[in-house]
Amino acid sequence: MARTAMRPRLIDGQYRPHPGIRALKGIVLTITCALVIAPFVAIVATSLADQQQIARAGGMVLWPETASLSAYTAILSGGVITRAAVVSVGVTVVGTSLSLFVSTLLAYALSRPYMAGRGVMLWLLLATLLFTPGMIPTYLTVKQLGLIDSWWALILPMAVSAFNVIVIRAFFQNVPGELIDSARIDGANEWMVFSRICIPLSKAVLAVVGLFYAVGYWNNFFNALLYLNDSSMWPLQLVLRTYVINGSALSSDELGSPTEMPPGDAIQMAILVISIVPILCVYPFLQKHFAKGVLTGAVKG
Repeated sequence: MARTAMRPRLIDGQYRPHPGIRALKGIVLTITCALVIAPFVAIVATSLADQQQIARAGGMVLWPETASLSAYTAILSGGVITRAAVVSVGVTVVGTSLSLFVSTLLAYALSRPYMAGRGVMLWLLLATLLFTPGMIPTYLTVKQLGLIDSWWALILPMAVSAFNVIVIRAFFQNVPGELIDSARIDGANEWMVFSRICIPLSKAVLAVVGLFYAVGYWNNFFNALLYLNDSSMWPLQLVLRTYVINGSALSSDELGSPTEMPPGDAIQMAILVISIVPILCVYPFLQKHFAKGVLTGAVKG
């Protein structure tokens, strides 16, 4: 009897779950969302709270009694955090632009059936997915190229992702051949077909792959840990690892000599917020391309 009562009901020609099941799903989703959002709220609130409230709450607060931007003012006053943020933005912008340019050119070449050596190049590209060189050979290669203590050491080892190239290639293969043939009849050469037909039709997949690259460059700290001996060249994520995860304290000189030293916990949470906000700001503008960009490129590969 109870099993019959919980069966889906036919409403307007469609089966819909029982109201009790729908209410249970709503409760589970609400609790899940609260568990996901609560840590972010606590991080932002702690970054705005004063020392007394943080001490009373044991390190984390959910709502600041007296909101203050002193932690953000201190870390953005020209010290190590400001410099690291500029490095991260520069590496992300230059690296993403270079990776998109190289990956798009390679994907277009691999998508053309008449390109000489296309099969060999495609197998070599796929081999990198199965056989990674490892940390020591990669480090020796970077060292032999003279990239140690250079920002190019943060960019060039990540410049091309085989997975992203395959996704873009699959998208290019989906461009109608009749459209390309018509352009060739009108006198278009290979570069014009690439730049004026394939690229404009592939904005969705380029936006998604660009976000993949940008997140990879922004969050990467391991290459900086391996290849940068000069701490003044560190990106934000490596500074985050040093001063937040390892618990090292920032001195007044490292913060750019602020007039008032904010609480250490507030500074750590403010660094976390600054490291998260740029990706959160970019993601909503690219989210609408995800379904078309990833699914079309991946499924047809």
